[in-house]
Amino acid sequence: MTMEGVHKLYFGESNLPTPEFLKQAAAQAMAEGFTTYTSNAGLLSTREALAAYYAKHHGVTLDPAREIIVTSSGVQALNLSIGCLLDPGDEALILTPAWPNACSIVTMNQARAIEMAQPLVGDRYAIDFDALEAALTPRTRFLMYTSPSNPLGWVATLEDQQRLLEFTRKHGLWLLADEVYERLTYGSANPEPSILRLATREDAVLVAQSFSKSYCMTGWRLGWLVGRADLMAKATQMNEFIVSCAPAFVQKTGEVALRDGEPFIAELLTMLRGNRDYCAQELRSMPGVTVPEPDGAFYLFPQIAGLTDSFDFCKRLLLETKVGLAPGVAFGNGGEGSVRLCYAVERPILESALSLIREFLAGR
Repeated sequence: MTMEGVHKLYFGESNLPTPEFLKQAAAQAMAEGFTTYTSNAGLLSTREALAAYYAKHHGVTLDPAREIIVTSSGVQALNLSIGCLLDPGDEALILTPAWPNACSIVTMNQARAIEMAQPLVGDRYAIDFDALEAALTPRTRFLMYTSPSNPLGWVATLEDQQRLLEFTRKHGLWLLADEVYERLTYGSANPEPSILRLATREDAVLVAQSFSKSYCMTGWRLGWLVGRADLMAKATQMNEFIVSCAPAFVQKTGEVALRDGEPFIAELLTMLRGNRDYCAQELRSMPGVTVPEPDGAFYLFPQIAGLTDSFDFCKRLLLETKVGLAPGVAFGNGGEGSVRLCYAVERPILESALSLIREFLAGR
């Protein structure tokens, strides 16, 4: 963080600024007096806007008063849901490689995260349901997956989602879906990937979401949680003792994003698709590099032949070339041997970084 001139491809965010129309919406909301506390579940108008979003994009009917909570970020949505699901000594099955925060939240609740690696089958990641069955114990409380995936770029197919639902129904588990990258898909695997399209409102299903990625609002700390009404009532109570509520003017900005943000998302997707295709082609042309096909999010997770210490690899790459990548080992079981590259930046940055990576690999 103290180095000058680093190609910052390790962050989990775009380097594009928040769109101007959202900045203006925040200023207007503050001028209109949205600077006070809201209810613990968030402004009803924001929850109604989220319900309208699910009706429009997924054909799903939600009760904004009972099934949606506005949170201060996607990670707070995970924090609430996991805190409600676990007692000390409980266990959770988490598909990995994955963003490590969920496993850490499980540990903070004095429970045990069981990392279940997703195997690479051909050029696509899969789910090992036999391994999931074998990992079950009487203390298993929920199964979590991320789709679209950080860091894999994997998107669960409808068949994947149906099997996950059936597995959790069969074993009396909750199913927690991290869908923060839900709008950032490229159409080939599951263009509308929310699990809520398949679940009933009585299913033990929770969805954590965020405004951060689709609207370039990482610093605004605004997310939401959707789930069964009984658990959401408890999560609303818990929110009081953690952050009380998301800032009112940020919630109003989120409403504008949901209402007017589609043109921005379309432009962002065009940029990301081009960057994804360019980076994948360049990396695949490098000897010893395998790039699984990504269907969503804005990451590539290339495997590098013979790599056994991805942390050391990324550290040397940074010090010698000023290209910053995230080591695969940081993302848990199944991540070693790979690195994560975030391609949500301008093309010249990617061109320079990939040229330096090519030279570095040639000199290994």
